[in-house]
Amino acid sequence: MQRRDFLKLSAAASLAPLLSERAAAEPLTEIRIGYQKNGVLVIARQRRTLEDHFASQNIGIKWLEFSSGPPMLEAMNVGSIHYGAVGDSPPIFAQAAGAAVVYAAGQPITNGQGILVPKDSSIRSLADLRGKRIGFTKGSSAHNVVLLVLQKAGLSYDDIVPVYLTPPDAGPAFAQGSIDAWSIWDPYFAIGELKQNGRILVNASDVGRTNSFYIANRDFAQRNGAILKQIVTVTSATAQWAETHRNEVAQSLAAVTGIPLDIQTAAANRSSFAVGPVTDDIIATQQGVADRFHQLGLIPRPIVVRDAVWKPPQA
Repeated sequence: MQRRDFLKLSAAASLAPLLSERAAAEPLTEIRIGYQKNGVLVIARQRRTLEDHFASQNIGIKWLEFSSGPPMLEAMNVGSIHYGAVGDSPPIFAQAAGAAVVYAAGQPITNGQGILVPKDSSIRSLADLRGKRIGFTKGSSAHNVVLLVLQKAGLSYDDIVPVYLTPPDAGPAFAQGSIDAWSIWDPYFAIGELKQNGRILVNASDVGRTNSFYIANRDFAQRNGAILKQIVTVTSATAQWAETHRNEVAQSLAAVTGIPLDIQTAAANRSSFAVGPVTDDIIATQQGVADRFHQLGLIPRPIVVRDAVWKPPQA
């Protein structure tokens, strides 16, 4: 995330209190949810689990698709969406910029993310990435994977040529040879591997522990704690269903995203769907990610991850 992006996010943050006051005076009639082309929220959308749950409370669900986590959290900061799923890095950049977001739930990532190289590439080891052009979305979970890989290989950030691309732009760049390697998550990871002549150089799980998160707008969480608790409960229940219905998961993902069934099947079969609280262990791992970004000067100030963890209301 560049300085102008922080300025934009910080300026948007100044509008949040005004939007919050306006929203607080109105009854909640709609929950706006951000999603990407993967994961539990796509399944929830296809199965209408949230719609069914909140129908009796006369609350509708509106779905908004994003290509990656950073723009989703920009929208969440100003209240355009209330809840969404992202990787580990976007909330760190958002918190560093003072965004009005909180961690609502966590999900360990065990597979489906890593670095791809072309099948005929001379890159065979992590050390071979020295001097190479690596494509990834800045401020995304793929960014953190690059840092973990460099650390594992004994390389510095200056030893590579980062090429900041969104997933829709990085795919063609990878296929055309404009980048030497691509750090990415499913289903794009599966697309690169199965459709774009890619070879897995390393899985993220081979170099470190990573998590994804369910993030909420901070003001929404403060005003609607009981509602957010229900959203997380339904998300978790959908994840439990997904663990034992992977064929149906792949069909749901394909139907919602338009990505071919064979790609989503590969992604679903290697995914871990379990959703739970943001535990001390998850916080510690996430704090390590934040510290790593700060040490490299990629965020402007140190942050304390725990300060942004939402505490569900007690029954």
